This record gives sequence, structure tokens and C-alpha cells, in this order.
Amino acid sequence: MTPREQEIARRTELSESRVTKAVFPPSTNHHNTLFGGTALAWMDEVSFIAATRFCRLPLVTVSTDRIDFKHPIPAGSIVELVGRVVKVGNTSLKVEVEVFVEDMYSATREKAITGVFSFVAIDDEKRPVQILPAFPQAADAA
Repeated sequence: MTPREQEIARRTELSESRVTKAVFPPSTNHHNTLFGGTALAWMDEVSFIAATRFCRLPLVTVSTDRIDFKHPIPAGSIVELVGRVVKVGNTSLKVEVEVFVEDMYSATREKAITGVFSFVAIDDEKRPVQILPAFPQAADAA
């Protein structure tokens, strides 16, 4: 394993982020389930936290990959969002977010949503900068 790969592994472990929320009626739709847009905002937030913990640089969200809504999240549920860095490039990184839903009054837990968010590190002029400048990426690496 190269020094860069070792550093990525170390930072990946330290940057995992978890946020827990309760789903109350103001954040639900006419089906009494969590608004999809609210779920996406929460996912973007936890992915941003994980990405920032990883590189400690200013970041912008540049895209989301496939978002899969697998299970509805009813009002009165507990939701845990888990963000993990899954890919590191030269100036960008990807964070996968898994959203789990729990019933407040039983021990059931189920994965409800998954998605991947892409970020680019930027400088004061909003130009891309290297995420790990002390560990340059090989010219032929993706």
C-alpha cells in the first residue's frame, strides 16, 4: 500500500459521520412519510460533514449519483444517516450515504435510502485544489 493509500484509509476511517433525526409531521408529505427533498437535504449535509472531516478543506457539492428510495420513512420514526468516503481523486471525492429508519417503539431497523454525493475541494477563488497535496496521485491513476 502506498503512503497515499495509507493516508486515504486512515482519513476514511476517521471521517465517517452519523446524524440521527426524528421524523415529525412538519417534514412529511400527504402520505405521512418523510419528504424526499428533506431526505436529500439531510443526506447532502451528512455527506458534506464526512467529506470535510476527510480533507479539512472548503468543498462544494458537484453532483449526486443514483439515489435509491427503498423504503418509506413514516412520521414518528427515528432516522440515522451514515456518510462514508468511498472514493478519493485528485481534487474530488465521493461520499456514500445510507439512511436507516427505525420505529420509535420497537427494535426494527431497515435501510431506507442510499446515495452517493460528489464534492470538489476549492480555494478562495473557487478553483479546484488537491485534496491531499502532500500525497500526489500518480499521473496514470483515476
